[in-house]
Amino acid sequence: MVCGKITYEVIAMKNYKMTIEYDGTRYQGWQRLKDADKSIQGKIEDVLSKMCSHKVEIHGSGRTDAGVHAKGQVASFKIETDMSLSEIMDYMNTYLPEDIAVTNLCEADERFHARLTKCRKTYLYRINNSNISSVFERKYVYKVPERLNVDEMKKAAAYLTGEHDFLGFCSLKKVKKSTVRTVYEVKIEKNCREIDIYITGDGFLYNMVRIIAGTLIEIGRGEKKATDILKILESKNREDAGFTAPAQGLTLYEVRYL
Repeated sequence: MVCGKITYEVIAMKNYKMTIEYDGTRYQGWQRLKDADKSIQGKIEDVLSKMCSHKVEIHGSGRTDAGVHAKGQVASFKIETDMSLSEIMDYMNTYLPEDIAVTNLCEADERFHARLTKCRKTYLYRINNSNISSVFERKYVYKVPERLNVDEMKKAAAYLTGEHDFLGFCSLKKVKKSTVRTVYEVKIEKNCREIDIYITGDGFLYNMVRIIAGTLIEIGRGEKKATDILKILESKNREDAGFTAPAQGLTLYEVRYL
């Protein structure tokens, strides 16, 4: 109290960068829904809002679809709190469900925005290329029992790199914004019974990674040729591309800010 008046400590608004991993099996994707229990964003916002005693909005680097997982999703949010970073992380990981976890938290520049700040994203699509089902990994891989020609898949992957119009690899029939994206790298690794496809780019269209994965699988089966990638890029016709690979095999692997 000063001169008969009560003074209050002013806590400055801080901007935070948060890294999250989650098992997307039981969620309808990242984006907030009316039923917060069905979305990753909704679950996290609910916990943060209770911690701060007011509504908190978070911004993710991108929206993952229903059933898609994340190892390195990034989100940003602004709150007024005197809690330390470790206290905030402890609170969130205590009250978040077991299939969502905050793996890193730091203060960010006030202009940082997880979605709007320029970044590179890497997605991983996992294929169980075996007759033997993976009991413990079944929710995170797509089973393709027939043998795939990985060499042909790698040849096809090389055609995807660079700046292209990827409309042919998009599920939306009408897209208002530009469908030009840059794919920096498509890496395919064969590990025992598993084939892993890593795709790094500056952004991705709706279902783009899953359609690319489905197309590469068809090429591996011999149903399409590696050079068909060029035809799809030229035609911009979704029907020329392969099937949309199931969601459970896809993980948002990493987000790197430039």
